[in-house]
Amino acid sequence: MKPIAMLGVAAIAAAGLAAGAWHLAAPASADTPPAAGASTPPAAEQQLFQPPPDSAIPKGPFGDEVRKGEAIFRDTGANASQFVGNDLRCSNCHLQAGRLAGASPMWGAYVSYPAYRSKNGHVNSFEERLQGCFRYSMNGKVPKLGDPVLVALESYAYFLAKGLPTGVKPEGRGFPPLSKPEMPADYARGQQVYAQHCAACHGPSGQGQSSGGKVVFPPLWGARSFNWGAGMASVKNAAEFIRANMPFGLGGTLTPQQAWDVGLFIDSQVRPQDPRFTGNVADTRKKFHDTPMSMYGTTVNGAVLGDPASTPPFGTVPNAGAGK
Repeated sequence: MKPIAMLGVAAIAAAGLAAGAWHLAAPASADTPPAAGASTPPAAEQQLFQPPPDSAIPKGPFGDEVRKGEAIFRDTGANASQFVGNDLRCSNCHLQAGRLAGASPMWGAYVSYPAYRSKNGHVNSFEERLQGCFRYSMNGKVPKLGDPVLVALESYAYFLAKGLPTGVKPEGRGFPPLSKPEMPADYARGQQVYAQHCAACHGPSGQGQSSGGKVVFPPLWGARSFNWGAGMASVKNAAEFIRANMPFGLGGTLTPQQAWDVGLFIDSQVRPQDPRFTGNVADTRKKFHDTPMSMYGTTVNGAVLGDPASTPPFGTVPNAGAGK
């Protein structure tokens, strides 16, 4: 059998994406409502759980923690810089500051933990789940359990989930399931979709855009994006998020095929190394990426994704050994 590290994009796509089966980064300003004239969600979606508004945040110490958590969520690099190793923020993937159904809302996540995660092989608390976001999506340093940053984020998520029962998956949690593509996802078609629908905001080379020293459209690949361990490095996750939410304010306008194609294209680019890297790409793929939804360890345009020679290091902020 041909080693997986030598398979090209087409082979991987044909192996899994055609059979069908999950933070692309949205604009940094994605925590604000869409502009007038943007697509309106179907009536059924409008009946989904609505988290309380900021005006309902109580006064006192608990309310202070909620507001602190929201500030971290909206601008993570400015308010938790010691743990952030790229140009992303929580609200890039969890839109409208974690409120939007179908964009992995924090109210849906909060009531779903503790839960077992195969990613690390044990039951995770909600704080542990947040640790994973810093390690992988933020390509950063992991806050210790009980760190004020985690306490503030948990307080904010708790506030957003007020009124939801625990242990029952609420409608709107995560990303909406995406139908399988009619054809295997394709790099070249995805490149065309990206150029037409994504490059205006995220740049032709996927490096995002800044204004006045602030990142306004985050990078989707490269040294300042999420690393290979992040959930958005799964083609399925990326395609589901894109289909439901992108282009920003126009979610649902791309076809399922376009979402699969552009998800494959974006997840076939160079990004920071998986923090679990064993020192060998093929071994790392076998242990952590053994799925057709991951392009890690595959050959794209003549290069092996994850090869240390061309892969930026993970954790681009100093790591003092905190977390795990």
